[in-house]
Amino acid sequence: MADKGVGSRLSALFLLVLLVISIGMMQLEPAEGRTCKTPSGKFKGVCASRNNCKNVCQTEGFPSGSCDFHVANRKCYCSKPCP
Repeated sequence: MADKGVGSRLSALFLLVLLVISIGMMQLEPAEGRTCKTPSGKFKGVCASRNNCKNVCQTEGFPSGSCDFHVANRKCYCSKPCP
């Protein structure tokens, strides 16, 4: 009966050591902030050029902008880091 207790303790210890080693080997990536997007208020027409969209968004106070699909066409969305 004493042998069974020692064996199960060794098994538990072995699993614990494996768990600690595997956690130590995991590579953690740095957390990135989320990006908030909002439709441009000044961009008119179908968004075909990301550069044009970005330039219009910068006039609206956003650091960046991109053309994204909305329903059936592409619209200019301005983006910035979420607060």
